Amino acid sequence: MQAENVFVKICGITNVTDALVALNCGADALGFVFAESARRVTAEGIAPVLAHLPSRVLTFGVFVDTPPDEVLAVAHSLGLGGVQLHGHEPPDEVAYLRAHLPYVIKAITSEDLQGGGLEGYRPWATLVDGPRPGSGERLDWVSLVEMSPVERLILAGGLNAHNVAEAISLVNPYGVDVSSGVESSPGHKDRTQVCAFVRAVRSAVRAGVAVLSEEEGESR
Repeated sequence: MQAENVFVKICGITNVTDALVALNCGADALGFVFAESARRVTAEGIAPVLAHLPSRVLTFGVFVDTPPDEVLAVAHSLGLGGVQLHGHEPPDEVAYLRAHLPYVIKAITSEDLQGGGLEGYRPWATLVDGPRPGSGERLDWVSLVEMSPVERLILAGGLNAHNVAEAISLVNPYGVDVSSGVESSPGHKDRTQVCAFVRAVRSAVRAGVAVLSEEEGESR
């Protein structure tokens, strides 16, 4: 069934200007990378950015194989709404974090998903990334179409304003996640690209809902 909306997360935020641009363009959530990356931030450095954001904003800290107690300490000290785990975190760590945070995203590659890599996991949402997570390499969307449904599937990997509508029409995900696809340089978002991306997502959803309505009308 076509979703009535698609969750949009802009990841790799490093400064208050980019955070506010993403929100003003209509993003639903922001991601802050605490792992090794060109977009890496520290708790001390990002705290002033978070202080400028409206309380309603959903914020995620992105971690890779960080001890769960350390993840919780950072999330709670900054008031993050959730965390995104991009490493080899086992199911028990995900369960532990879910007991303390309402939003836990587990990132996985499409190859891992095909191989049953989600077995035993119960995250709030599952982010499916390209072959090298965080690289911006395009995910093979077609490979996801015939897989078993995943609750709250978030697409990532090589998305941008030009291809996100196609990805949505093929996979019908719960959400989409973008970082390098809306940047002028690593760690610096481009307002035009961010707004174009969000517009493309909303337009794709409206088009899908319209098509679904027409099909339902013809079947009556």
